[in-house]
Amino acid sequence: MYKILSILTLSLIATTANASIRQYQADLDNSKWQLTNNSRLECTLAHQIPNYGLAKFYSRADRNINMEFELDMLRLPDNYSLAEVRSVAPKWKPGQGGYTIANMKLHKQFSPDLPKKVAWTMLNELEQGMSPTFYYNDWYSDNDKISVGLSSASFKKAYQNFVGCVGNLLNYNFDDIAYTVLNYQFNSDELTKASRKRIAMITEYLSLDSELELVLVDAFTDSYGGRSLNQTISEKRAEKIKEYFIASGIDPERIAAKGYGEKRHIASNNTVLGRAKNRRVVVRMEQP
Repeated sequence: MYKILSILTLSLIATTANASIRQYQADLDNSKWQLTNNSRLECTLAHQIPNYGLAKFYSRADRNINMEFELDMLRLPDNYSLAEVRSVAPKWKPGQGGYTIANMKLHKQFSPDLPKKVAWTMLNELEQGMSPTFYYNDWYSDNDKISVGLSSASFKKAYQNFVGCVGNLLNYNFDDIAYTVLNYQFNSDELTKASRKRIAMITEYLSLDSELELVLVDAFTDSYGGRSLNQTISEKRAEKIKEYFIASGIDPERIAAKGYGEKRHIASNNTVLGRAKNRRVVVRMEQP
């Protein structure tokens, strides 16, 4: 019964009075799926739709596995509307019914996208040989409808590579390390265990993201030991962190280090805990 209803739904779309449907989909010979981004920061699985645009599934480094889908149209929507997203059986699977996956919002002059759960569902349908297809009314003709299909041909190998890429993404993102405070062990110039872990994360991220042109390293001390001595200590600490980055393969031109001595306290110097907080190095990064 469900299969019959699905077939009837598609028939109604195609046979609406005085309506025509324009179909966009790569054929078997031209269907290509490519891993266009393959790094520990971002993975992108892309599919070219002839004369229409680019379909993209992508996932980025983060604490949680994420996934999104974007339909990069050559002609962006000219008004607000909805597109029905259906799983449709290809011609070589006759008689197999499909179903509606979701509705996708089309906003004027924006490439439409879909969230994590829907994106994973579409990937699952493609893996099973189905064709996720978008149906919506033409923006310039009330009598015309658009059908945009994702072909499952040549999908599986590229998908395997994509899943491998997603599994290798960093489990943190830029925002997690953009502003980092490194603290020192008591009565020592050695960083705490937590701070050593943080600086390793920053170094790894810098090695992967070449677009981050400048990293600021600011070092501070508590107010004990004399102002001149504290200034010298802070400068040495800043340089030591810079040298750590350089030794790890980061271009020296990307690192700016400066010591501020006992200026800019963030806690009271009257307690052991407060002084420990003041003995710190702050690493700041900004994306272009």
